[in-house]
Amino acid sequence: MPVATATDNDYTVPALFRGLTILEMFNSRDRVLTVQDFADRLGITISAIYRIVTTLTEMNYLEKVAKNTYQLGPQVISNGFSYLASRDVVDIAMPHLTALRNTVSMSCHLSIREGSDAVYIYRSFAAQRLSVNVPVGTRIPCHCCAMGRVLLMGLTDLELERLYQHVRLDGYSLPAPRTLPELKETIEQDHLRGWVEHRSDYATSIAMPLRDHHNQIVAAVNISGPDALMSDDRQKQHAREALFASAQRISFELGNLRKMSEKITCR
Repeated sequence: MPVATATDNDYTVPALFRGLTILEMFNSRDRVLTVQDFADRLGITISAIYRIVTTLTEMNYLEKVAKNTYQLGPQVISNGFSYLASRDVVDIAMPHLTALRNTVSMSCHLSIREGSDAVYIYRSFAAQRLSVNVPVGTRIPCHCCAMGRVLLMGLTDLELERLYQHVRLDGYSLPAPRTLPELKETIEQDHLRGWVEHRSDYATSIAMPLRDHHNQIVAAVNISGPDALMSDDRQKQHAREALFASAQRISFELGNLRKMSEKITCR
């Protein structure tokens, strides 16, 4: 059965329509298709699409894997990732964080790392009387906040050593790590857990990473709420699960196709 037909619009280019339709036939279930598959789904003969398939193959949008058998070519993947990489992380995260704020009724934030600081670049503020309000542009040392520690999870031990070789850690109050070995141990535990919870100033923050198509941590998101809300275990678990789902959706739009390990149960 044909999957689509060109419209009667005089401005439609049938060959282009068929070529794009062929590319749309591939999905997670149909990774490899034959020329006969193309013809059957378009409702035309093999000879009618031979030049289209040849052109797509020469331009690397299709890749021949066997006689008359094809999979998506590297050009499709390359162009797709280039587009995803060009999108601003704020634009991608904004609607998801707004929805998250509405779900949990607590403020949500987005941050990136600049040196050893976490820089807040977006906030979805909860209007409730008891709310955490961290303005956009705020800089907090990474080792002192949940999102900062999440951002440090993307660094190797050597990169951590280089980043903190001239940074004193003993001038910060607990529970921030006071030495580099303590920081390394903390980040390793955070990495194993997959998320970070941090309490300060009568408020608790839960943060998780955002990953790009290279599976690298490029930003962090959090939910911040007053202890009056976060002291309830059920409320906290609900917040973690909602944050986990949002982080996955944002990472997917950033090009990450891997599923984060579902380590969201409180220890």
